[in-house]
Order: sequence, then C-alpha cells, then structure tokens
Amino acid sequence: MNNFKTNIAKRIRLVLFFALGANAVSSQTAMINILSRNATSLNGNWNVILDPLGGGEWRQVWLEKKPTLKTDFFEYSFEGGPQLKVPGDFNSQMPELTYLEGTVWYKKEFRYTVTAGKRLFVHFGAVNYLADVYLNGEKIGVHEGGFTPFQFEITTNVKEGANSLIVKVDNKRLKNGLPGIGYDWFNYGGITRDVHLVETGATYIEDYHIQLRKGSSKEVLGWIKLNGEGKQQRIKVRIPELGLKYSTKSDNSGVAKLNFSSAFKLWSPDSPKLYKVVVECETDTIEDEIGFRNIEVKGSKIVLNGKPIFIKAVNIHEENPYKRARAISQDDAVLLLDQAKELGCNLVRLAHYPHNEYMVKQAEKMGLMVWSELPVYQHIEFADSVVPLKLETMLKEMVRRDRNRCAVVVWSLSNETYTGTPKRTEELISLTEKCKALDSTRLITHVINDQGYKNNTFSVWDTLYRYSDIIALNEYIGWYIPWQGSPTETKWETAFPDKPVFISEFGGEALYGSKHGPTDEAASWTEEYQEKIYTDQIKMFKNIPNLSGVCPWLLFDYRSIGRMHPLQNGYNRKGLISEKGEKKKAWHVMQKYFNSLNNK
Repeated sequence: MNNFKTNIAKRIRLVLFFALGANAVSSQTAMINILSRNATSLNGNWNVILDPLGGGEWRQVWLEKKPTLKTDFFEYSFEGGPQLKVPGDFNSQMPELTYLEGTVWYKKEFRYTVTAGKRLFVHFGAVNYLADVYLNGEKIGVHEGGFTPFQFEITTNVKEGANSLIVKVDNKRLKNGLPGIGYDWFNYGGITRDVHLVETGATYIEDYHIQLRKGSSKEVLGWIKLNGEGKQQRIKVRIPELGLKYSTKSDNSGVAKLNFSSAFKLWSPDSPKLYKVVVECETDTIEDEIGFRNIEVKGSKIVLNGKPIFIKAVNIHEENPYKRARAISQDDAVLLLDQAKELGCNLVRLAHYPHNEYMVKQAEKMGLMVWSELPVYQHIEFADSVVPLKLETMLKEMVRRDRNRCAVVVWSLSNETYTGTPKRTEELISLTEKCKALDSTRLITHVINDQGYKNNTFSVWDTLYRYSDIIALNEYIGWYIPWQGSPTETKWETAFPDKPVFISEFGGEALYGSKHGPTDEAASWTEEYQEKIYTDQIKMFKNIPNLSGVCPWLLFDYRSIGRMHPLQNGYNRKGLISEKGEKKKAWHVMQKYFNSLNNK
C-alpha cells in the first residue's frame, strides 16, 4: 500500500512538473494584512490580449517575441492593443467581452531596484478563475479559485530596472471546479482584486491569530508565524489603548504561541469597537485593527458575548448594481452595506463565495457581522479525485485571510448540495473537521435546501446538520413551491431539535414598478406577489422552533444570464431593491419586521 501511495504521489508531481514547467510552482499561501506592509500597488491600466479561442498558449505570448529580421512577424502584441483596469472584471469593461467565458492575457510593466537582504513577492487579491503567472518570460506559478488571495515569491526572478508581469486569466467553467458548471450568478472574469508588490526582510511576519479564546471575554489564545531563515526571534504584541505589552519567543518552526488577558471592550453590532494592535519581531512590524468578541451556540440559541442574539440578515452578491460590474472597492462596499444597515440588519451573508476584504473590513467598522462562504454550490463533483484538495485549499485561503476579522462569525462550507451526489457527505464532513481544526472560534454550517414539505409540514434533516453549529436552510415557500395551507398553521419538524435554526434564504421575484396585479399568481411578477410572500413568511416564522435568524434572498437584483424571461432580462429579480436602487414593497415589509425585533 505504501509503495502504491508513493507511486501515485510521484505521478502527481510529474503531472504538475510538465503542466507548469520545470521552474513553475503552484501558488504560495498568501501573507495577510497586505496594506500594513511595504507594498507597491500594481493597480491601474494593464495591456491585454483578448484570446477567446485560446491560441495564446501555442503562440507563447508570454515570451513577447519581437521581429529580428524584415521577414519576421508574430500574430500577437500587447503594445498598441486594448487596456483593462485592474482591479476589475473584463466583462463590464468592453462590450465585446460582456458574455466571455474564456481567456484574456494581462500585462503590466514595473521597475524595481534590487536590494541585498530584501525579498519580493507579487500578491493577488483574487483572479477569476484560473491564473497562470509569468515574470520576464518565465512561468512562476498557477492558482485556481476566483475569490481568495495568492502570491509568489519573485526575489530570484525580478531584474534590476524594467520587469514584465503577464497573467493568463481564464474564467471558463470547469466540471470539477469550485463552483462547478452551473451557478446562479454572473461569471465575472479577470483580475478582480488588488495586485501588489510586497517587499520584506529576510524574515517577516507571515501570519497571526489574535482573537479571544472560545467562551472567554478577556483571554486571547493565539499565535504568530514567521517566514524566513531566522525563525527564532523575540516577539512582542502591543495594544496601546489598553497599555498591553506581551512578549514571547518563536520556536524553531517560526511559531510563537500567545496567551494573554485584558479588559477588552467587546465588539458588537451596537458597539463595533476595534483596537490598534502592533505585532513586532526583530526583523518586521505589522499593525492591524482588531476587535474582540465571542460567538457560540448555547442550546438552541446563538450567543454573542454571552447574550442571545437574533440574526437579522440579508444576502448580498459581490456586484455593484449601478455599474453592472463586480464590486471591487471601498466605495462599492459602502454602497452595499449602507443599504443593509438601513434595512435593519446586524449580519450580512456574503454569498456564495468569499467577498473582497473591503466588504469584510467595512462591515466590521459598521457593526455588521459577516457570514463568509465557500463557492461549494449545488452540483459539485465531490467524487472527482482533485476536488478534495481544491476544497481544502480554498478553505485554508478563506480562513487565513479573515481569521482576525472579528465581524466574521460564520464559516459556511457549502450551499444547496444534495445527499445523492457521490461522496458529497463524506467530503463535506471531512471539510468540516478541517475547518474546526483551522479555527474553533466561529460557527460552522452547511446550507441545505432538500428538506421535505408535505401536508403543510416542513421536515428538516440532513446528515451534515449533525456536524453544523446551526441548522441553516433555504426555503422558498410561495415561490418555487406553493403553500399547502395557512402560513400561520405551517408545522416544522427537525431531526436536530437542540440546535438553533436559521432561514438562510427565502423570497420570490418581482420587477420593480410592476405594482398592480394578482397576489396569488407568481407569473404576474408583481411587487404585490413578492410582498405577499414576505408577509406570509413572517407569519410562518412564529411557528419555527428555535428560530435564531432570517436572511431574505436578497438585497439587490443581480445579473444572472440563466434568467431568460423578458421581465427578468438576465437578472435574478428576487432583490428587495432593483438594480437601479428602487426599493420594492417587500423591502418595507422586511424593514418593518426587523425594526419590530429591536425591542425583543
């Protein structure tokens, strides 16, 4: 058996060797808190080659060959062609790329002065979906996954003076991708988040975990990890506002354990307190803004800082509705989160993938808890041999980036997967255990939508709930399935009666301005029909045992090319607000409901 495993491992390494090239590597786990480092932005205009047929590979466009003889010519060039803004999706920047699911080659030139004892990294906030990265004609690595950061060390690759960075971006859907072939949002491709050059010393602070121990309001239990040869160093953590100074030392592996206490003012939606935290080693210093809070489940209640809390949430996609584009900036985050606050929310479910850091950090400042989710959506090929590794990699990248963001209270590991999918349950149970090992300070859940509904009784079950902290489910009574009786008489049965229940999606579609029509015909697409769904749902909520929160689908109408009705016009119209910012009748129903809960 051992020989068999060894042979398999060798074959995998050979496949990677020939796929990437002798000198290329898969992406390295990204350092955190980029903006606190010696970082140079590579954002702005990048030259591009549009390659919908994929011809750039055999033409080797990354070599940027130039004619040397009068008879030489090459059928590609970055110079003289179009440009695209980074960060940004390519679909919204050029009309001919609106529906492209294919390849675009990006190029950015930068200058660098080589300094002895310094290391250099190129860091990407995210690229959707596959990224092949070249520097000065040499392939330095690849990354798969459209919503998490990655980096490559280029210390030995960078040249004095001018350098050429080229990225092949391919957003074609993959059967064994995460997500897979089919999903209900727009597949924005491109270098969709910030790109930075990051310079460090020979040994730098790679990662840290500074959060309260589970169940405590004052004790921090964490660690700091150094990267480099000189890993044994003195470590200091300071929180100036509290007069806190903590010293320790890293071990041979570069890890220093932390354990200290203080009288923290705890972060909450009503009081989103953040502290300046300084982390120092002998060769590096990092500053962060960190809040301290405790989230847990006690019996059938979700408990924040020792007190039960009802989750008033809304689903959000990472899209600026006014620009019909991927949300990429601080301003985009404020636009979306302001509307969530006005609705009366204390949590935003960032569906169905990790959103950019601006969203998470802005939510933290505004007092909005965050539900962060892996892009494990519906028909994932769990039985494919490469999928488990992809699941684990994306989980690690998601947790690593936001481990210190106290606003993040839920890791959601899947949405609407099905029990009949081969190896689905085994792989997601395994993923859950890995998530608990990575981070025990947050709630973990899976979102299910294959519950039963018969004789006006909802039967809630799934093996995954045994491993989840909360029972999260999507139910669309009144839209995808009709009511079987009065909402006030709907009964609920759950196989796990000791856990809190969270309605993670509900609602229906309506075109803003379609205000007059029957309230009992879904095909009317009227605001009245959507309003009636929400009114009935709120009546039903009173009958749900252990109900700990609700989350309508969703804040804004958003682009989804699978929506083909003329009134949809390529949009999922379940938003409480239209893509033009117009509030539908259901918005006011939900806002009134959330406000009514403030005194309870």
